[in-house]
Amino acid sequence: MTAVGTPRKSLGQVLVERGVISETDLRTAMDVCKQTTGTRLEQVLVDMEIADEDAVLDAKAQTIGVERVKISQTQIDPQAVRAVPAHLLNKHNILPIRREGSTLVVAMEDPTDIIALDDLRMMGVQVKPVVASKQEIESALARVVSGVAGPEQAQAQQQANPFAGGQEFGGEGDFMQGALDQIEEQRGGLEQDLDSEQDLDNVTAMVEAAPIIRIVNTIIIKAVQDGASDIHVEPQRRNVRIRYRVDGVLHEMMSVPKYVHPPLLSRIKIMSEMDIAERRKPQDGRIPLRHQGKDYDLRVSVIPTVNGEKAVMRILDKSSVLLGLSKLGMFPDTQAEVETLIAQPYGILLSCGPTGSGKTTTQYSVLNKLNSVGVNIITIEDPVEYQLPGISQVMVNRKADVGFGNALRHFLRQDPDIIMVSEIRDLETAEAAIEASLTGHLVLSTVHTNDAPSSVTRLIDIGIEPFLVGASLIGALAQRLVRKICSNCKVAYHPPADSLERFGFRADPNNPITFYRGQGCSNCRDTGYKGRSGIYELMQISAEISELIVRGASVQELKEACVANGMRTLQQDGLKKVLEGITTIEEVMRVVQSIGGSAEL
Repeated sequence: MTAVGTPRKSLGQVLVERGVISETDLRTAMDVCKQTTGTRLEQVLVDMEIADEDAVLDAKAQTIGVERVKISQTQIDPQAVRAVPAHLLNKHNILPIRREGSTLVVAMEDPTDIIALDDLRMMGVQVKPVVASKQEIESALARVVSGVAGPEQAQAQQQANPFAGGQEFGGEGDFMQGALDQIEEQRGGLEQDLDSEQDLDNVTAMVEAAPIIRIVNTIIIKAVQDGASDIHVEPQRRNVRIRYRVDGVLHEMMSVPKYVHPPLLSRIKIMSEMDIAERRKPQDGRIPLRHQGKDYDLRVSVIPTVNGEKAVMRILDKSSVLLGLSKLGMFPDTQAEVETLIAQPYGILLSCGPTGSGKTTTQYSVLNKLNSVGVNIITIEDPVEYQLPGISQVMVNRKADVGFGNALRHFLRQDPDIIMVSEIRDLETAEAAIEASLTGHLVLSTVHTNDAPSSVTRLIDIGIEPFLVGASLIGALAQRLVRKICSNCKVAYHPPADSLERFGFRADPNNPITFYRGQGCSNCRDTGYKGRSGIYELMQISAEISELIVRGASVQELKEACVANGMRTLQQDGLKKVLEGITTIEEVMRVVQSIGGSAEL
């Protein structure tokens, strides 16, 4: 323990004194911490492979003045684990390991976590925190909690949060079939005509039964493990089809009997806090999810169809929006130009593209880049999809008269430096955004247009005067998401000349162009694609472009002027990624949907 009156050394100082890292390493890691609000020094050191995790945890234990434990080498007392409800263990990622008299020794990733310690003390528990590896705690929780919890406690834990602690599901086929067999035995009179009202008591009884809980948990966890962005639960005439959207494309993953549909939908509704008795109106809800140490948010939508209610669950990975601009797939010159634009003190920067083109991820990556102690950032969103530390985020609430336009005007009284509006969709919002930009604020927002130059005409069509658009807009970034070629089955090939010419390439028999594609393997589910990357079209508003906007130039004129000034179109950016072996020409054409564009790179 540190002596009274002796200044406590920082983690960085201890690591330098121990020779684990150098002063230069420490400065580098500290710079990264400053750029990324909410990131701890030890996390940066380990993630950047500057220091070994064990060495960092040993130094952290010395710094805080607590014991360092390795859970893999520690005998865990089941009685100690039972002393704390499972939902608290999973919520804070903590693990009681033993008792010392009336004191509970609890392994924590961060022994200074006041919220976790207060939650434990409010239960009347005296706590002695010790430091342990985050991964070791998570692994032990998944293994230990289910083993020490009694049937009632385990069921209560599963009802409260079936995903906390990140349970692993293996052998989904046998697991699902076993659960279906149990439901088959219990279904009783549920095979009625679906046009008639189901017996609510029977459905509720089946929802509360373990098999349907396991089925729903498996569907969701498998989607998360497969990297799906959406889960579709679609009732058909004779069965229920489960589809996952992976890399932007839907894949049928499984089919379950029709009699499973009522309890399946009711279970999803209960988890997302909807009314299970209401089957004629659309409903919305959300399910918080924690799996393998990562937090997810499931946005659930249920609508009535002729075959019964259909549910779609959008999976939001809260860590995905903190990728950083360098991970979005921009070419270095495009990224440099974007960073120049967001360094401007005022003006409007728009992200353009259809739903699902990655605009939100780009917006949050920009905010994450700009986020620092010296900057006041406020957002107005519908809804708030991801919560960012250090940023004031406001959600649209039309019942309380909190809309985009009036919220923006109130924001100006909050001394903001940067304002993010999730979408400009009407004249009131557009006027407020332009007013904010002209009074010295950087405004980030999105519009639904096919390309960057079209964003200008969209603002004018909404009702904004051209001279205001020319004066406030500093740039527009159009984007799409393309699937990347699977690195495991990637092969080179030379396409025929007629195919090249169809896509705008000039075929040269003496100098054939090498393209790449995926043959299909188990790693990519035989699709030939794995993961996604962005393709971008950045329009910067120069004096020439601003003059064209004020003059009321057409989209085509604006596009030609931007290309003449060096803008790379969506198609050109995509085809450049084709030549670099990142994606395929078919994939670029699928998302760009452009005919006869120039492919000269």
